[in-house]
Amino acid sequence: MDWDAVSYYAYRLAGALAPRVPPAIGYRIAEQLGSIVYRLSPLRANVHDNISHVIGEPTGSRCVQRLARQIFRNQCKNYFDLLRVAGLTADDVRKAVSGVSGVEHLDHALTRGRGVILASGHCGNIDLAGQSLALWGYNVLGVAEHLRPERLFRYLRLARESHGLRFMPADGSLRSLFRALQANEIVGLALDRNVTNAGRVVAFFRQPARLPDGYLRLALHTGAALILVFCRRLPDNTFVITIEPEAELERSDDLERDVGANMPSVLSILESYLARHPDQWVYFQPVWLPAQAAASETVVSSTARLGS
Repeated sequence: MDWDAVSYYAYRLAGALAPRVPPAIGYRIAEQLGSIVYRLSPLRANVHDNISHVIGEPTGSRCVQRLARQIFRNQCKNYFDLLRVAGLTADDVRKAVSGVSGVEHLDHALTRGRGVILASGHCGNIDLAGQSLALWGYNVLGVAEHLRPERLFRYLRLARESHGLRFMPADGSLRSLFRALQANEIVGLALDRNVTNAGRVVAFFRQPARLPDGYLRLALHTGAALILVFCRRLPDNTFVITIEPEAELERSDDLERDVGANMPSVLSILESYLARHPDQWVYFQPVWLPAQAAASETVVSSTARLGS
């Protein structure tokens, strides 16, 4: 059986149906589906391990399992949002965001004319709430995982770009990112998704984890502002967007030294957010290194405090 074709046509069918389902019903179905997927998915162990590190409890604890179940539910809601986003009006998208803070940090950084790197973890749902940035008049280029088959990637890319956001594949040319920053635009990058497995080992919640450092390299190389942003799903399935103040980066003539010096302080902001809202971290890959692998790695120290 051609599973690539099955996957593609399943998404197309779901994408045709989702806009026709009233949101209240769609979210209820997504929540129930998330509970089922939680019980069946082999990725459950990864989420248990990730949340265990965040809240400092064993993977088998009731709290870890409750949070992990909610993460699967939230992710199914995210898929519902993605599949219906192209059918929403601009007003629908605006109503999905019930609160935003820190826009002034973004505006101030753009006055320097070097662009902004807007970095975030996989929190909330950028597929819906992130559309607001484009509707507010910002030019945004995001980086998305290059899914297979290619026609599935193109289909989802068109959905994500339906309200003005632009996306490029993670394995695409870096020239697009440089051009966007030179045009004083916003580039969206991930703090937690190490797609190329070429990141840096750093103490994250006090344990060795390999995390991406591309956002820092790009900011240090280009002089673009680095700003962290977080999206949080509320119980009524609207979103709150929090734009943090621009990160103050140490800069010298040694790029590798600067990446190592700045990464812990940047990640401490992500740590703080995840400690407050662990159920929002819809991330399903392992983050922390196994003990044997961690022993052979040089770890960049973190200045973060759990729950700070």
